[in-house]
Amino acid sequence: MNDATPEFDVQSLRTVRAIADTGSITAAAASLGYSQPAISQHLRRLEARLGVAIVERVGRGVRLTEAGRVLARHAPAVTHAFDAVAEELAELRGLRTGVVRLVAFPSASPVLVPRLLASLAASHPGLTLTYVEAEPPEAVEAIREDRADIALTFSYPGDRDDPHGSSARGLTVRSAGRDDLLLVLPAGHSGVESVSELAEQTWIAGCPRCRGHLLELCDRAGFDPRIGFETDNAVAVEGLVAQGLGVATLPRMAVDSFPTLPGVQTSPLPSAEARGLHIVTARDAERVPSVSTVLAVLGRELAAVAGARS
Repeated sequence: MNDATPEFDVQSLRTVRAIADTGSITAAAASLGYSQPAISQHLRRLEARLGVAIVERVGRGVRLTEAGRVLARHAPAVTHAFDAVAEELAELRGLRTGVVRLVAFPSASPVLVPRLLASLAASHPGLTLTYVEAEPPEAVEAIREDRADIALTFSYPGDRDDPHGSSARGLTVRSAGRDDLLLVLPAGHSGVESVSELAEQTWIAGCPRCRGHLLELCDRAGFDPRIGFETDNAVAVEGLVAQGLGVATLPRMAVDSFPTLPGVQTSPLPSAEARGLHIVTARDAERVPSVSTVLAVLGRELAAVAGARS
C-alpha cells in the first residue's frame, strides 16, 4: 500500500457518517446499534491509523474536524462500494441472504409495498426488506446519503422542482410507469368536461408536491383554486368530499387502496396529468444481487398493480 493511502475500515466510516447525520456520539451509537464506548473506540482506532483528529470537543458535545467532514462526505460512496463487493462475493459463495432498504411514497404503502414484501418472503425467504415512507425529495436524498438502497418516487408533469433532476445527478433513475390522477367529486355530481367548471368549488389539497400540481392544473384551467382543507390522508379527503365540503384530486394508487366511501365518485383526468413513477438507486446498485432481486420483484408487482386497474 502506498504510504500516502489512508487506512480505515468500513465500520469506522459508517461511524463518522452517523456522527455527521446525528450530531453526537450518543445519537450515532443509538442509530448504529452500538454502545457509546464502542463508537469512541472506532474513532480512536481511526484517528490512530490516519494520524489526524476526526472529532473535537465543543462544550459538552463534539463536532467533526475538517478531516472528519472529508470522511463523512465520501463515506456513502465508499461504504456502498464495499457493500457491493461483499454482496457479490456472497452470491459467488451461494448465499441468498441480505438486507435491502426500500423507501417509497405513502400511497404505495397500503397495497404495493405489502404485495412486494409478501412476494419476497415467498420467493426469497433469506432476504430482508426494510421499508420507510418518504416523499420523493427525501427519498432521493436517502439514496444519495446511503440511508436506502431503492427509492420508489413520483413526479408530476411540469414539476418546477423535480427531485429527479439535478438533485439526482450521479444516481440511476428508471421510469416505472404512471399513476393516473382522478377527480374526486360528491356522488351524484354531473361530472365535468374541464377542470375550469370547478372554479367556484372549495378544494382539498394534499402533500406539498400534490398541492403544487393542483395549483398548476387549476392555473392552466384559468383560475386560482380556493383551498379550504389540507390533508395527506386520502381517506380524509374522500370523507370531506362525501360531506359536500369540497372537491379534490387523488392518484389512482391512493384511491384503489381502500373502498370508495359512500357519497363519493371519481372521474379520471387526462393521462397527460398522470404522475410518473420512478425507481431511484445508486449507480450500479443492480450489480448487488439482493438489490437486483428486489428490483425485479418490484417491477413485477408494479405491473401487476397496474394490470389490476385495467
